[in-house]
Order: sequence, then structure tokens, then C-alpha cells
Amino acid sequence: MAESRHPSERYRQGMVTRRSVLGDAHVDRASQSATTFDAPFQEMITEGAWGTVWSRPTWSKRERSMVTIALLAALGHDEEVAMHIRATANTGASRDDICEALLHVAVYAGVPAANRAFKIAKTEFQKMDAEPSGGGRDD
Repeated sequence: MAESRHPSERYRQGMVTRRSVLGDAHVDRASQSATTFDAPFQEMITEGAWGTVWSRPTWSKRERSMVTIALLAALGHDEEVAMHIRATANTGASRDDICEALLHVAVYAGVPAANRAFKIAKTEFQKMDAEPSGGGRDD
């Protein structure tokens, strides 16, 4: 991605946080595949989501991870659910934590949404377990 000539402090903090949660490999792929069309979007999510919300000290990365997975599952954003399941290798959210979050999804957003998210989580956990590094920390 063609980063701003003078990235803001919020962008710099966002990039640090984004890399710590999603891993360098994932962020590098997203940055390298960005074009002039979507570079403003990449900058916006790095500043807004990662530099503002995920960087706040009030909640831990583990807590943010659980809430994010529950929200994404409730909204049916399957690819993002998978990405954030894999990010639990970096956030400290356990499989028990994710199970509890998805049980909340079942009660508050519906069984079909939770069912789909449980399937996604199981698939991602199987992939993570099969990786030589034992957790897919770079995805």
C-alpha cells in the first residue's frame, strides 16, 4: 500500500496494534495488495479500527478479540470471523473464550449465526493445529 507521506501518530500506533493482533504476514499481504483505489480504506481502518479502538487501554486484546468475533459472527461476516479466530493465537483469547462468545451469539443473534461461526471456528482451529508453528501467528 502506498502509505501516507506523513502517517499520523494514530496510524503508526494502529499499524503496531494491527501487526500484533493479525501478524506481520497478514498485514504485509494487505498492504502489498492495496491499490490507489483501496489505499484510503486501508489507511482509515489502520487509524480508526486499530489506532483508535483496538489501541485503547480499557480492554485487553483478549477481550476485544472475543467481542469482535461475536459481533462479526452475529453479522455473518464469515471471512472476518475466520481471520479473527486465527488472530486469537496473538490476542490470548482461548478456545473456551471463543465458545462462550459464540454461545452469546446464539442467544442474542440467533442459532443459525452461531452455528455458522462454530463451523468456521472449528475449521480454523484445525488448520492452526496442523501448522508446524502450532498456531498460525502470522495470519
